[in-house]
Amino acid sequence: MTVVALEALSFGLARTAAAAAAAGHRLCLLTGDRSVYRHELDTLPPGTALDVVDVDTFDVDATRRAFAAVPGVAGIINTTDTWSVPAAVLAAESGLPGPDPDSVRLLRDKARVRDLLHGRGLGKSPALRVAPDPASAAEVLRTVGLPAVLKDAAGTSSRDVWVVRDEEALRTALGEAGQRALTGGLFAEPFLSGPLYSAETIGWGGESRLLGVLSRQTSREPAVREEAAAFPVVFPPGGLGEIEEWVGRVLHTAGHHSGFAHVEFVLTSEGPQLVEINRRIGGALVGEALCLSLGTNVYEAMIEAALGVRPALMDARLAHTGPASGFVLVYADRPGVLTGWRGLEGLGDYPGGVRWFPTRAPGDAVRYVHDQRGCTGIVLAEGATAELALHRALSAAGGVRAVVAADDGP
Repeated sequence: MTVVALEALSFGLARTAAAAAAAGHRLCLLTGDRSVYRHELDTLPPGTALDVVDVDTFDVDATRRAFAAVPGVAGIINTTDTWSVPAAVLAAESGLPGPDPDSVRLLRDKARVRDLLHGRGLGKSPALRVAPDPASAAEVLRTVGLPAVLKDAAGTSSRDVWVVRDEEALRTALGEAGQRALTGGLFAEPFLSGPLYSAETIGWGGESRLLGVLSRQTSREPAVREEAAAFPVVFPPGGLGEIEEWVGRVLHTAGHHSGFAHVEFVLTSEGPQLVEINRRIGGALVGEALCLSLGTNVYEAMIEAALGVRPALMDARLAHTGPASGFVLVYADRPGVLTGWRGLEGLGDYPGGVRWFPTRAPGDAVRYVHDQRGCTGIVLAEGATAELALHRALSAAGGVRAVVAADDGP
């Protein structure tokens, strides 16, 4: 039998294939771009039970035909936001275990989620949907105030997000938004003051379990991108329990009842406030960090859920006995063509079992540098605590530079 993955995150494919094999199945990846998984495919252990099918996954009919051609499908998984709805629809059409497509559509609309949670007393304010035009500035000032955040309701990878602190910046951002191909419409919300975290959870049948909290360091404004992260964060006594109770209420209210969730929140002076909900395992190297810290392949829980089985991770004794992780994203400093990196040869000199995870390859065009699309690779280090691991990762990554040449193409 086979478990189908409709696209996936850049990292975690090998662990997912191993998890499928542990359940007695092969993994079949449907993808429109193998280069996304270049590092994973190049480093797969020999004999990995993985098949790759090339198909335009943005073409619904072509994807449906490719899916139907896979023999003995037992389940379908998806770890991306972009293909979460199509994966849920395919599961429902095929009678396979999976989430209600309508609940997935809700979570893909950040404005609808914010409105729902505000109506249930779990958010400071509703979303303000606005036209991407400087003429909307007066409405934002009157209803939301400053500082504020403008974002695409269905955006991913920190794309099309603006933090605005004065009227001039607001008008400029609204004008820029009007030039973007927004996927879900523009909305405004109050800026949340405080450090950014994400709660990594697993759920089944309406029950939610907190696996740990990841710290998230973002760029200095005006760029809006993630720079570094560490797991698991240690809180004062009772702090983690309060977060688990809050995130459980948020997920239940939003209609996410089973599977992984990656819930971004700001820990304000008034407690946790939601940034967004992603109904998947965390991106970048979050999955790797979970596996290291918990000492288990957490992707087995993903396969079990796809097969309609309560994940063993729901009932396992959680003990962060493995190493903590810190990782740093290495960005190109300007658009162009990536020719390579300086400093990789020295990573082995740093403590913490430092590893390099490239997200791009020499020859790739880098067109954007102000969001995650400008990331060329990730440096990961281990340590006894998340703080020490992050210090090691930052130290190692400090000597790595992406080398970019001018793009002379059309």
